[in-house]
Amino acid sequence: MRNDALARDYVRRGQARLAALEVLYANESWADAVRESQEIVELTLMALLLGSDIDPPRVHDVSEVLLSERTRLPAALQDRLDELAEGSRQLRRDRELAFYGAADLTPSDFYSRADADAARESARLTVELVAPHV
Repeated sequence: MRNDALARDYVRRGQARLAALEVLYANESWADAVRESQEIVELTLMALLLGSDIDPPRVHDVSEVLLSERTRLPAALQDRLDELAEGSRQLRRDRELAFYGAADLTPSDFYSRADADAARESARLTVELVAPHV
């Protein structure tokens, strides 16, 4: 289902969330920076799928779809799809934990600046690579 307007909206919202991510990062809210990064990657990769006439699944990690539908995605992204998929997969693992924590884990104590750095880089890279193709 190709929906260019929705795809563009997802990219725009991902770009806006990059600004929100910087506020979280500046406030050293590492867990929230990780969670926000995941949402940016999810929205932006779903935009890529929609813009490529691929109906995105209603899941938080679309890495399997990216890789299985590789030939339907823009040629200019082919060399970076593994990297985009890995970012999605990694951040999906942290989605709930970074937000809710667990009985034995407090997100603000668990996540570090290094975690936020890696997540933020993945979010920035995803938007940078995908936006021109949606």
